[in-house]
Formats: sequence, C-alpha cells, structure tokens
Amino acid sequence: MSDLSPHAVWLSTPHHQLVEIAFGLGCRKFVLDIEHGYFDLDPTDKLVALIRALGAQVFAKVLGPETIPIQQALDIGCHGVIIPHIGSVDHARKVTLAAKYPPLGNRSFSGTRPSRYDAVTQAYYTGENANTLCLPMVESAEALEDIEAILALPTVDGVFVGPSDLSLSRGRGAYSKTEADFADLRRIAGAAKAAGKPWIMPAWSAVERSLARELGAAWQVTVDEYGALWTGIEQGLKA
Repeated sequence: MSDLSPHAVWLSTPHHQLVEIAFGLGCRKFVLDIEHGYFDLDPTDKLVALIRALGAQVFAKVLGPETIPIQQALDIGCHGVIIPHIGSVDHARKVTLAAKYPPLGNRSFSGTRPSRYDAVTQAYYTGENANTLCLPMVESAEALEDIEAILALPTVDGVFVGPSDLSLSRGRGAYSKTEADFADLRRIAGAAKAAGKPWIMPAWSAVERSLARELGAAWQVTVDEYGALWTGIEQGLKA
C-alpha cells in the first residue's frame, strides 16, 4: 500500500464535510476513532466509501481487541485496523489473527466492498493480507515489554503508539512529554526499525512532531477533529 501522505486527520464522528475540507487542504490519510468516538455502522460505511472514492486512505481504531470489530472495519473497506488494549505478545498473537486470511490468520470472507461484492480467487486473499495493515497499539507496559516479539509476528504490519495510556500504564501518570515518555518512543522506534516495519503516532505538538520525524515514524496523526473545532471557535471568539 503506497504512502500517500506523512500526516493524518483524527475523526471522532462520521463528519463527511470535515473529510472533504481536509482532503481539499491536502490530507490523504484519516483515522476513525471508533473506540472512543461516535460511529454507527451505516454512516461509518458511507464515510469509508467517501474517503476511498476521494483516493485517500482510511484506518479504523476499532472498538477493542476482538474479532468482530476488526473484521467489520476491514469488511467495509478500511485500509487497516489500529487495535487498542493489546497486552503481551501472546495476546497480540491471538487478537491479530482476525486481521489476516488463512494461512496467516483466521479472518472470514465477506463479499462486501473490498471484494467488489463478487466471488473472488485466491489472489484476493493474498492481496488483502499484503495490502491491509494490522497495527496493534503500544499503549500498555506489557506491549512495550514485548515490543520486539509483537513486531516479529507475521500478522503484524507495524504498530501505532498510544502515548497517554502508555504513560499511565508505566506508572508515570499523565503523559507530559517527559524524557521518560520519549525514551519509550525511542525503544518502539528502534524495535520497528530493526523489524523493518512502520510505527505511527499521534503527534499533536511541535516537539512530538519533531521527535517523530527524528525517530523515523512512517506517518503522524497531527490534526484532531475536536481540537480543530476548539481552535477555530476559540480564534473566532477572540477575534
């Protein structure tokens, strides 16, 4: 799957107009926060269809580390899944099976958007396994401890960092962009580089964006739907 842009927009609602505005401004990647956002299936399906029709990429942070949310996001055409609440490598191994067809995993076939609503040949399954990304989140002490082994799994295409939950899980409290926080990011980046797989992070501040570039993040999520609304309203009120 080609890398269309180094930056992505984070959506918490199926906001079609925001997608069109962001696309017009050059954004070519979108992350749907289904876990914490407001995404019923029908509007989400339509949103994914719009993003794909525009020629952009869409990734779903699914409801949880379970088979049905993972398969559902892939069935409606997401280019990849970001899987929260991953623990040890054994947990990651079990959960990520749902993102890949046999023999890699146990994803089941659905004749929906990715298959163009038709019967398929073996080439379809091979292509889906190669071209849809399975990105477990590194947001727990357990996942960080096993980061090298998680990245070595054949069902894992890379990792997505959750800095806030990772800091909490590591006993540091609120994520404050400290040197200890950044040391964790350096370990993740080093493990990803050694495995030859990408790592991605939400980088809301200039210091995070700079560090992500320095450490070779494949891409960054740099705009948040709520943050964009807050900033726009705040600036308008101040004006």
